[in-house]
Amino acid sequence: MPSLSKGLRSFFFIALVCLPACAAGTANPGKTAPAASPARTVDLQSTPSSTEPAEDERNARPGINDHYFQPGGPDRYRAVLEAETREIVRRRGDIVDAIGLRKGMAVADIGAGTGVLTGEIAARVGARGRVYAVDIVPGFLDLIRSRVEDEGLRNVTVVRGKERETGLGPGSIDVAFMCDTYHHLEFPQTYMRSVFRSLRPGGTLVVVDMKRDEGESSPGVLRHVRAGKAIVIGEVEQAGFVFLSETELLEQNYYLHFRRP
Repeated sequence: MPSLSKGLRSFFFIALVCLPACAAGTANPGKTAPAASPARTVDLQSTPSSTEPAEDERNARPGINDHYFQPGGPDRYRAVLEAETREIVRRRGDIVDAIGLRKGMAVADIGAGTGVLTGEIAARVGARGRVYAVDIVPGFLDLIRSRVEDEGLRNVTVVRGKERETGLGPGSIDVAFMCDTYHHLEFPQTYMRSVFRSLRPGGTLVVVDMKRDEGESSPGVLRHVRAGKAIVIGEVEQAGFVFLSETELLEQNYYLHFRRP
C-alpha cells in the first residue's frame, strides 16, 4: 500500500488535530450482555470518583481537547476524522483484527471519537460480547449514539468519561483499546491506573498512537504529540502493565500490546 507523503500527512494532522481525548467518570457497566439484550445506547452516569490523582502529576497537555468542546466542534471535524485517507480509518479492519478479539469479550473503545472503529469491534465480539464506547466530549457521544442506532449495534454502550478515569467498573473489561488517544491524555499516570483497574486480571491493553520521531515526524506532529513510543511504553509500565509486543502493521502509527498481571 503506497504511503502518504510527509506533506499530505502534515495536512491531515493539522486539519484534525488528532483524535479526541478519552477519559472518564466512575460507573459500573456490568457484565457481558446476553444475546437477547436490547440495544443500549445510554451514557453511564458518573458517581463520586474512586481515583486518587497523583499529587505530583501536572496536566501533561493543557487545553489539548478544548476545540472539541466548542459548539459544533465534533461535527466540524467529523469528515476529516472519518476520511479514508487517514491511516487508522483506511486500515480499521486490520487494526481491529490485530487486537485478537473473541466472541463474548467485553471491550472498551477508549477515546472512541465518532465511533469509526466501534462497529468493527462490536462485530468481532458478537451478540454476547459488549463494547463500551468511552469519550469525554458530549458531541462525540451524540455521534456515537447516532451511529449505534443507525447501524443497529445492540452490543454497544456509550460511556461518558472524565479526564482522570475510564468510567468503567473494576475488572469489568477483557480488553482496553486506545487508538490515537494516548497523546490526548491530560493526566496519563492517573488515567492509566484507572485503565488498569478496569481490566480483569490477565486482560489486554492495546495502544495505537502516532509515531513521534525527531528528524522524521512533521513539525506539527512534534508539537502536538507529547511523547514518543519508548516514553509511552515506560509510562504504561509504571501503571502496572507488562509490555508484550509491538505489531508492525502501520506506517504513521505504532501498535503496542500490554497485559494486566
